[in-house]
Amino acid sequence: MSTTNTSGRRKTAVARIYLAAGSGNITINGKDYKEYFPTLPLQYIATQSLLVAESLANFDINVNVQGGGVKGQAEAVRLAIAKALVELNPEVKPALRAKGLMTRDDRMVERKKPGRRKARRRFQFSKR
Repeated sequence: MSTTNTSGRRKTAVARIYLAAGSGNITINGKDYKEYFPTLPLQYIATQSLLVAESLANFDINVNVQGGGVKGQAEAVRLAIAKALVELNPEVKPALRAKGLMTRDDRMVERKKPGRRKARRRFQFSKR
């Protein structure tokens, strides 16, 4: 089996992964994933696709992720891994789709509008 590469996105985070047969090592930006995502919820999000597909120890994954915050990066990694697993084995797609792991979450931050303090918040008005 050769290396499969895919990408995943969430908010402004972009993850590019390289998935190859191996022993289950996950490296993110040169660090172990448990070191890069120090909390258990973020580690679970990053590996959720592998858990659903029941192939946690079957692949070595090298990830380059940039942009956004840590939660957006974890969710971008999750989507990229799900896409790579489906590319290798299309039979896992229904299980991943049932958990909502195959859909890119397209919610983005709304831009700030001119004449406003934030996207929708107006400046404070006082009648003196």
